Amino acid sequence: MGNVLAFCEYADGQLRTSALANLTASREIAKHHGGEVVILLVGKGAQAASAHAAKFAPKVVVVESDALEHYLAETYAPVVAAQVKATGATVVTATATSVGKDLIPRAAALLDAGQASDISKVESATTFARPILAGNAYSTVAINTPVIAVTVRQSEFEAAGESGMGSVSTADAGSVNALGATFVKLDAQKSDRPDLGDAKVVVAGGRGMKNGENFKVLEELADLLGAAMGASRAATDAGMVPADWQVGQTGKIVAPNLYFAVAISGAIQHLAGMKGSKTIVAINKNKDEPIFQVADYGLVADWEKSVPELIAEIKKLKASR
Repeated sequence: MGNVLAFCEYADGQLRTSALANLTASREIAKHHGGEVVILLVGKGAQAASAHAAKFAPKVVVVESDALEHYLAETYAPVVAAQVKATGATVVTATATSVGKDLIPRAAALLDAGQASDISKVESATTFARPILAGNAYSTVAINTPVIAVTVRQSEFEAAGESGMGSVSTADAGSVNALGATFVKLDAQKSDRPDLGDAKVVVAGGRGMKNGENFKVLEELADLLGAAMGASRAATDAGMVPADWQVGQTGKIVAPNLYFAVAISGAIQHLAGMKGSKTIVAINKNKDEPIFQVADYGLVADWEKSVPELIAEIKKLKASR
């Protein structure tokens, strides 16, 4: 019998949507291990998110320290490893975000734990399925170490619902040693739009948008819908939009309720990052593009005409309310 320690990311005093997907997977794993889910919040300001986190697990452990103000795997991994031991966890999990994919392998090394990365299904206490070949096939991974490390693919698990009010405790960070690493600065795009990984609606454009200036029409659509902006790798590589808009195998994995794919062909690398979306709307002038094979609604049309018409109709609908 062992607990599952779920490292959860947070922002503005709440768990991120991506963390809720991890909690769903963690609950499934906990059933196999006979223990309970323990949420781990790490960093300066972690306490502010504890009340929200306590709604999703029986126990929450907060490790807050000024020395952990900025994320570094070198400083966070020892905290995670220490809390695995302190909480009696046999499994440690995190969402397969940029942070989770950086942190969990380091923590696994400290724990001599085997790792299953980017899992899409929990098959048993020690066996997990994960996508390979850009999501076109799945492999089964079996881990036989005493402690198991797991990163969870957000798009493959529903967001966890509230389960009651759990207890909150604090733990000491101990001696924080960055091992020579230094946080210099964080370069991030500041926007009033939702974070791409947490957004319920995403509007994404591809190479067919032709240039960055044309993305302004998609930004107008996104702002009307309260959506995040996304893009294909072809569009970001061409310098049309910022790199952190990229959705796909080498970008961000998203699973919003509604995904607009405008002028995106639908290469398998892009589909790997968004095909878990609940509803996919594709707009492309070429009816043979592979994006239409995964779309719930497809419109064969030029975006130059169809997107402004869509914006106009949404404005009418909003004005009539």
